[in-house]
Amino acid sequence: MTESGTVKEHEGFEGYLEGYAEILTGACVTGRNLTREERAALRSRGERAAEVGIGLRALVRAHLSAAQRVLPGVPGSAAGHLLSAVEQAVDAFAEGHERAQRLAIRQEEAARREFIDDLLYGRSDLGRLAERAVRFGLLLSHAHAVAVAQGPEPYDDGCAVTRTVESSLLARFGDRRILLTTRTGRLICVAPEDEPEVLTHFAEQAYAATGGQVAIGRAHPGAGGVVHSYEEALNALDLAARMSMDEPVLRAVDLLVYPVLARDRQAMADLVRTALGPLQQARGGAKPLLDTLAAYFDTGCVTAQAARRLNLSVRAITYRLDRIHRLTGADPGDPVQRYTLQTAVVGARLLDWPDQPL
Repeated sequence: MTESGTVKEHEGFEGYLEGYAEILTGACVTGRNLTREERAALRSRGERAAEVGIGLRALVRAHLSAAQRVLPGVPGSAAGHLLSAVEQAVDAFAEGHERAQRLAIRQEEAARREFIDDLLYGRSDLGRLAERAVRFGLLLSHAHAVAVAQGPEPYDDGCAVTRTVESSLLARFGDRRILLTTRTGRLICVAPEDEPEVLTHFAEQAYAATGGQVAIGRAHPGAGGVVHSYEEALNALDLAARMSMDEPVLRAVDLLVYPVLARDRQAMADLVRTALGPLQQARGGAKPLLDTLAAYFDTGCVTAQAARRLNLSVRAITYRLDRIHRLTGADPGDPVQRYTLQTAVVGARLLDWPDQPL
């Protein structure tokens, strides 16, 4: 940088260098350290500089240049103390600057967390929420979808898993109006409807990092649509736990039949009691036979595959299916009767029967 350029730059920092030369000169002449009041004044100036967005490097350079201008006027015997005075002054100024930066970061984090809470729980005026969303890169006038990932342990914004997933998203997509955050120990990604590959990539990376499951809600318009999609993803994870689904990625659009079946709980409970209640007469109770039906239906009614899933012989599975037929009067191999049994098995899973009474 040319001398004229340096001078011009430093002229912009005059308000933050006011009295600095006098502090250095006084400290050098007497050989003393900076006083408590001088340090406090420098910290205050550092805070003000940070608040208006002036970088610390440029300010340190300005302080060093000002010290060079002071040097010729310092008595030769006191010149050796100048470096110590500059060190103390810059340290105090930097402390104030960094303190203001940390405060700004905490305030930004608090604002971001408040926005995310309002966004995911719909606790704010939708118009105001849409205005705040722009600050965080979202345009809520568009439709958005939400993906939620959970693993064997809780995750927060600063953990290694979150940073890994975030780095992968940024490297792949850059800044495409994506919001990545955490909530109740889960990773959450909000992306526009016209960027479906974002949530697919998030699901792949989150599964690789956590080894858990990822659920993707459907895209819905507006601020309320984010809440709706988020709830769909959470419901999908809850459904997967109840239904023993082990797929790494769940899509709410593929699970729409389950909320329909669960909507009339009384009717579903009546179906389970009627179709599967007789299984409780079996030795060992209903659960082994219910597990057999679930494995049989999940494998496409292929007896050999169901046997492998349950670590049983094909003969044992065949015996159990025959026992189910005799107890319930419904044949799992018959297409019409199989539909009733399969729907009842889904209902039993949703209602946690027979562990929970109907």
